[in-house]
Amino acid sequence: MKKLNIITSNEGKYKEYKLKLGNFFDVEMLDIDYPEIQADFLEDVVEYALEELEPHSPLIIDDSGLFIEELKDFPGVYSSYVMRTLGCDGILSLMQNIERRKARFECVIGFVGEDIELFKGISRGYITKKKKGDKGFGYDPIFRPESRDRTFAQMKTREKNEISHRGRAVARLMKYMEEE
Repeated sequence: MKKLNIITSNEGKYKEYKLKLGNFFDVEMLDIDYPEIQADFLEDVVEYALEELEPHSPLIIDDSGLFIEELKDFPGVYSSYVMRTLGCDGILSLMQNIERRKARFECVIGFVGEDIELFKGISRGYITKKKKGDKGFGYDPIFRPESRDRTFAQMKTREKNEISHRGRAVARLMKYMEEE
């Protein structure tokens, strides 16, 4: 079976990929540093990283962001930095007097096999008025997906992965793998 490197330092993300792609590849986690450019779109960030990481192919890398409509899609591509500096409490503070709370998570997966392919997943929902739940990571305690009455942090891993932005991007990647 051909080896596939998952470029991440996140054990949970690695396990999700291994579970989904283990039938196609011998999936291995590769925790290496790579440059992340400042850009307006997740696709640009991922494509740049893929160029730098291509010697480690076949590989997968992804980037995700939380886009809040009333904040003009902030934090977007800067979600990781904003999480480290403001956290969920900072986002809730910014939205304290905002009633319209539509948001979406986006994930772009970059895959380098024979070619470079991108797969995007989106999960639409809302920012809650307070943190709820203790599972997950990042913005999970303040993001409630559409058609659900719980935040990502209140969901079991399997349920979250089925409707999450990464789960949807992985589903597109899987479809591609099955067709190849």
